[in-house]
Amino acid sequence: QVRLVESGGGLVQPGGSLRLSCAASGNIFSINTMAMGWYRQAPGKQRELVASITSGGGSTNYADSAKGRFTISRDNAKNTVYLQMNSLKSDDTAVYYCNAGPLLRVPGKYWGQGTQVTVSS
Repeated sequence: QVRLVESGGGLVQPGGSLRLSCAASGNIFSINTMAMGWYRQAPGKQRELVASITSGGGSTNYADSAKGRFTISRDNAKNTVYLQMNSLKSDDTAVYYCNAGPLLRVPGKYWGQGTQVTVSS
């Protein structure tokens, strides 16, 4: 079993930055062999992939909306994945979810509870 806990969300002004963290616990060996991803869901919209990273961190994948502004990284020694978000826009307002699974571009079965990001002046 894998447990994912997100943190770092909050209220930020347009143009600001936030760093989200996702701490994994449980079957650590399994976690470190999984791709990890950040997804988001805005009110009235479907959940969408923001960014993902392979188990070793060698490959990443970003939504077009995130390219050039967001950076995903992971520290397997700390069982943590991060999402650095810069130049935030109001359209980035959503609940952000951490995900773990075997594939880079398809969500796995493990989800965190989500953290709210609100971009507003």
